[in-house]
Amino acid sequence: MRPPIALLAATIALAASSPLHAEGDGAAGQRVFGQCRACHVVENNGRNGVGPNLHGVVGRRAASIESFRYSANMRELGEAGHSWTEENLRAYLANPKSVVPRGSMAFPGLRNPQQIEDVIAYLKSQSG
Repeated sequence: MRPPIALLAATIALAASSPLHAEGDGAAGQRVFGQCRACHVVENNGRNGVGPNLHGVVGRRAASIESFRYSANMRELGEAGHSWTEENLRAYLANPKSVVPRGSMAFPGLRNPQQIEDVIAYLKSQSG
């Protein structure tokens, strides 16, 4: 049995109006970021840990914190002009080695797309 044309049209309209990426929840992202706190902080003027301070990371050029010792691969990325746009953060948070293959970050990535959006929303809230 074929679905009614109106149902098909409504389904197509709904799919077309849906955002490519779900809206992130900063509070949920703060909880997910707990996994990152072993190596990173997000406090303004906070110290670097094993990883660099991520305060203001959204929109920042890669490997741009002068006081942090980045891997050679991450420095190359920064020198090439790579910045941490939301799109680049999505790729990196999902699979860091796909973006920085010889980087030193051991974290394998987040598998849940909503958690990625939530962490990005949290990081965005930690930029001012």
